[in-house]
Amino acid sequence: MGSLPPQRIRSIAIIGAGPIGVTAAKFLLAEQCFEKIDIYEQQTSAGGAWNYFPTRPVTKISIPQTNPNQPLDKPLEKDDGDERLIFVTPMYDHLISNIPKSIIGFSDKPLPPDISLFPSREFILQYLEEYAEDVKHLIKFHTQVQDIQLKPSDTGRGSWQVESQDLVTKKSSSTSYDAVAICNGHYSVPYIPAIPGIEEWDSAFPGVISHSKLYRSPEAFREKKVIVIGNSSSGSDIASQIATTSLHPVLVSIRSRPLIPFLVSSAKVEVSEIAEFLSPRSNNRRAVRFIDGTVEENIDAILFCTGYLYSYPFLPSLRSDLITDGFRVQHTYKHMFYIPHPTLAFLGLPWNILPFPFGEAQSAVLARLWSSRLSLPSEQAMLAWEEERIVAKGSGKKFHNMKSLEDLKHHNELYDWAAQTDRKVGKMPRRWGAKEFWIRERLYAIKAAFAEKGEEGREIKTIEELGFDYEAWRRERERAEDNPQ
Repeated sequence: MGSLPPQRIRSIAIIGAGPIGVTAAKFLLAEQCFEKIDIYEQQTSAGGAWNYFPTRPVTKISIPQTNPNQPLDKPLEKDDGDERLIFVTPMYDHLISNIPKSIIGFSDKPLPPDISLFPSREFILQYLEEYAEDVKHLIKFHTQVQDIQLKPSDTGRGSWQVESQDLVTKKSSSTSYDAVAICNGHYSVPYIPAIPGIEEWDSAFPGVISHSKLYRSPEAFREKKVIVIGNSSSGSDIASQIATTSLHPVLVSIRSRPLIPFLVSSAKVEVSEIAEFLSPRSNNRRAVRFIDGTVEENIDAILFCTGYLYSYPFLPSLRSDLITDGFRVQHTYKHMFYIPHPTLAFLGLPWNILPFPFGEAQSAVLARLWSSRLSLPSEQAMLAWEEERIVAKGSGKKFHNMKSLEDLKHHNELYDWAAQTDRKVGKMPRRWGAKEFWIRERLYAIKAAFAEKGEEGREIKTIEELGFDYEAWRRERERAEDNPQ
């Protein structure tokens, strides 16, 4: 098919009440033309991956973990009388945002000026819960979507049959929708690569290997010899936290230079990739060999901060068409619309983005397309866009990766697309300007300067306090242009 149906879309299901799902609902509501919008959320509150539970999850991750086709999440079993359904999220005790408050928030809900420059996870969760208040009546809490199928119809358009279960009452339901927006994030299935020897090593030393999704506190690593694998923002932050309690140095295994070089210190040293987990049969001292040939023994803990796989267990009929190795979602136009049936959309797929504003830009386009105020190009043109992206980025993990200002540029492209319609109807995101591009380009330097302040950094509220003054930079640049040497 590859194009939107001529019949009006009247009913929409949104999967997930995290930041992107709530945003999508607000933009869809603002169109004032849809008869039914339901948001399905398996947790008991909004906030998505920002929901936090302090106890370290007692759960098992397959090692290695390279298969994206995992079953539906199950809530953790509890015996503390807490009636909330708890699903494992990647939130940990001392997490703070890695995006400054001036560019992290929603366009219609600015963050207050008196909070820290990089907000805490506690503040962000409260912020998201407040943001969700005016669409709370649409959310079906503790309701897990178990299957979504495209059903044919006499009109040829088809409809999406959503099978769900209330996880409290155990009651199952089946509801038909004209369109479905998948907004469940991509922090569910951890990725742990199949390094030679890892499976045998894990069997011999159970519990030594873990993933950052299960990390909560550095206390679990006190007086231990630790290897942290990966140097993304979370990997670097977690390594720094672990170094406050572990034996020194923490070994940070990397493939590329860290984006935030300040995180390498006397308490942490960089090492190369692990080439092999040495067989316990020949070396019973919990040893690994790196690609440079060095060997480390007596390892007490190995924490993989290697990201996640895209996974959609509730879309079994489309699984092979959408997902192969889990590193990208196939057949999506502009990282959103499922090309064969654009009444199915995926929001929030890209990474290395400013997620809340980016979700607004995506939602603005989604709402206008599904209300028929915008139109998609031909299926051939959408497939050509995907092929061009593959040529430029490859068909693997880099496909949805946006860096070097690509996220802001794509955001503005979506804004401009949505702005083609009558602005008197619907919601619009903000459009990024020169100052935001300037901040984004210096984001890692800003975070580095912030981290160097240690605990004092919590009192810093503006980038200017760290020496990053856009207006001063702009004036100096204008003077230089007016007076060339």
